[in-house]
Order: sequence, then C-alpha cells, then structure tokens
Amino acid sequence: MPYIKQKRRGQISPAVVNFCPENAGDLNYVITVMIDNYIRNYGENYANYNEMIGALECCKLEYYRRGISPYEDEKIKENGDV
Repeated sequence: MPYIKQKRRGQISPAVVNFCPENAGDLNYVITVMIDNYIRNYGENYANYNEMIGALECCKLEYYRRGISPYEDEKIKENGDV
C-alpha cells in the first residue's frame, strides 16, 4: 500500500474515487492511461519505466497480501486445503 500523507490522498482521491471500471478491459484502460500520463509528464527513460513497473508490481503484491490471501485463507477453512 502506498502510504502517502493524508493531505496528498485528499488531492488524489476525488479524481479516482467516483469512477468504477465496469470490467477488466476498462480497468486496464484506466491504468494504461495513468501510466501514459506519468511517462509523458516525467519523460521516457529507463528510470521512469523502472519506477512505473515497480509501482505496478508493488500494487499487485500489496493487493494480493491484503485482499486475495485472506480470501484464500477463508476458502481453505470452508473447503479444506489441497
């Protein structure tokens, strides 16, 4: 989870909180547009591409840790382990 200051969250949240993609294609599009904007704003170079890939990877891992892993633990309790 990107633990950014509350003030910064307040600046970012209004732009994204009220939008909910309807499907995986919409979600992919929104993420891609955000990445394109980041690269366009900060420049096309290895460091920025590396930062972008790192942010995506950390987001994936954090979502797995906080969302998917607890869900899987509950399903193991309900249905038994493999």
